Amino acid sequence: MTQPQRRGRHPARRLALQTLFEIDFNRADPHDTWERGAFRAGLTEDAASFAWDLVGGVLGHRKELDAEIAALAPEFPLDQMPRIDRNVLRIALYELRVSGDAPAAAVIDEAVELAKLFGSEASPKFVNGVLATAVGGRAG
Repeated sequence: MTQPQRRGRHPARRLALQTLFEIDFNRADPHDTWERGAFRAGLTEDAASFAWDLVGGVLGHRKELDAEIAALAPEFPLDQMPRIDRNVLRIALYELRVSGDAPAAAVIDEAVELAKLFGSEASPKFVNGVLATAVGGRAG
């Protein structure tokens, strides 16, 4: 991996997704899971810190995020939604609703990219649709 790939928000979001997926899947300790992933990914300190902020933020706001996902995609029960899709949406909605320091278009683009990397063939379109509804439904 080259240095530019280890810095910035894209690899941080990727680590946050992997951490949240693992926690969702096997109830692992969040900090240990993140720390192991950050070490393996060779992230810069800033990127690793941003990833941890995302993980902690999603975990701290999971009930509200899940309620919003359920409202935005009522035809897809949360407990039946693929874990990757659910966690991509949690991260993106956390960034859109709580941390708010990235433009909505960038957050959505990143979420779709993560869905392409880790989700099913249908994941990118699903994630894009839910997030476009979220942004359109709560613009301002």
